[in-house]
Amino acid sequence: MRSVVKFGGSSVADIEKMKTIARYLRNRSISGEELVVVVSAMGKTTNALLSMAREAAQNPSKREMDMMLSTGEQVSIALLTMILEAEGQEAVSLTGYQAGILTEGLHTRNKIKDIDIGVIEKHLSQGKVVVVAGFQGYNREGEITTLGRGGSDTTAVALAAKLSCPCEIYTDVDGIYGVDPRIYPKARRLASITYEEMKEMAFLGAKVMEPRSVDIAHHYGVRLYVGSSSEGKPGTVIQEGENSVEERSITGVSVLENIMMVTIHPLKNVSENTAKIFSKLAKEEINVDMISQSPLPDGSVSVSFTASAEEEPVVRTLLTELLSSMEGVELSIRADILKLSVVGSGMRTQSGVAARLFELFSENAITFLQVTTSEISISYTLEKKYKDQAVQLIADAFHL
Repeated sequence: MRSVVKFGGSSVADIEKMKTIARYLRNRSISGEELVVVVSAMGKTTNALLSMAREAAQNPSKREMDMMLSTGEQVSIALLTMILEAEGQEAVSLTGYQAGILTEGLHTRNKIKDIDIGVIEKHLSQGKVVVVAGFQGYNREGEITTLGRGGSDTTAVALAAKLSCPCEIYTDVDGIYGVDPRIYPKARRLASITYEEMKEMAFLGAKVMEPRSVDIAHHYGVRLYVGSSSEGKPGTVIQEGENSVEERSITGVSVLENIMMVTIHPLKNVSENTAKIFSKLAKEEINVDMISQSPLPDGSVSVSFTASAEEEPVVRTLLTELLSSMEGVELSIRADILKLSVVGSGMRTQSGVAARLFELFSENAITFLQVTTSEISISYTLEKKYKDQAVQLIADAFHL
C-alpha cells in the first residue's frame, strides 16, 4: 500500500512538531506502507518572505519572488528528512524540480502540467520515505516556479493522482466543518462531503482545502482525507457519491474575505468597452468572480466585479491606463467587503433556500451589494461588518 501524506505549515512549525510527525511516519513505514510526504514552509515563513520582498522592492520581479518563496519548503523538507534519518528511517528530500513536477503559466501562479514520477518510484522501491517540497516546480525553461497560495495541497493531490493512491491532508483543524467554528462555536464537523460540494466551498472561501487540489482529486478519483496532525479525532473524507448530509438543502457556509469590488462608471458603448476591460484583465490572468451591471439614467451603465484583493495594484494600474482613453469614466475600488456563500447539493431538489436567505437579510437589516448563483450555491457580496451576524443567522436557520 502507498499513500501521499501532506502536512501544512502549522504542522511543521517547529522541530518538536516535526519530530512527532517523523515518529508517526516511521511507524507507518515499518508496517510496510510506501509514503510520499509533501510539506509546506514552516509556520508563517511564507508571510515573512513576502514581507521582506515588499521591503526590498515596491514591485519585485515575479521570477525572483518564485526564487525566494520556494526556499521555505526546501528548509522544511531538509529538516524533516534529517529527523527521519535520525529516527532510523531511510528518507530522501526532493525539490519540485527533483520530483519531476513540470509546470506552466505565469511566475507565482503556475499550474502543474505533468509529473515524471520516475525518481520518486526509484526511492520508494529502495524503502525510503520520500519528502517532497510542496508549492513548487519547474517550467520548460528550467526556471523555478511556484503554484500560488495553497499550492502544497495541489502538489500532494497531483502526486497521488500520478501514483494512483489516496491522499491525506493534515492541518491544524480536525476536518471539514459546515461553518467556521471560530464564528459559530456550535458548528459540526462533517464526516464526509462530496467532491462537488468541497470544490464549491473551497472556491468560495473555505480555507481547509485549495480549490484546484479538490478539482484534481475529483477528475482523477483520488480519495481525500482531511484531519488534524495533533489530535486523534476522526477527520473528513472527500469522495464521490452520496454523503450523510446530502438530503439537507445547505451543507455549509463559506466566507471569502480577501477580495475587492471594482466599479467602473459611467460606461458607454457598453459591449465594446466591457469587452476591452475584461480582455485586458484576462491577458494579465486576473481571475474575475462576481460581475454585475446596473443601468444609469443617461443610458450608460455601471459595471462592478470582484477579484482577489492581492491583485489590487495590477488591476488599478492596468484599468487606470485603459480608462484614460474613455472620457469621464471613473474607477473605484472597495476593500471593505466579503463574499458569503451557502453551498449544498440539496439545493438541486429543494426550493425556497434563496427566499429564506433574503428573508433573513431583510429581517436583520443586512444589505448586500451583489448576488450570484450556481446549481449548488448562492453567493452574496456584503460589507465586512455583517460577517459574524450573517453567518450565525444562516447557521441557526439551516441547523448547521
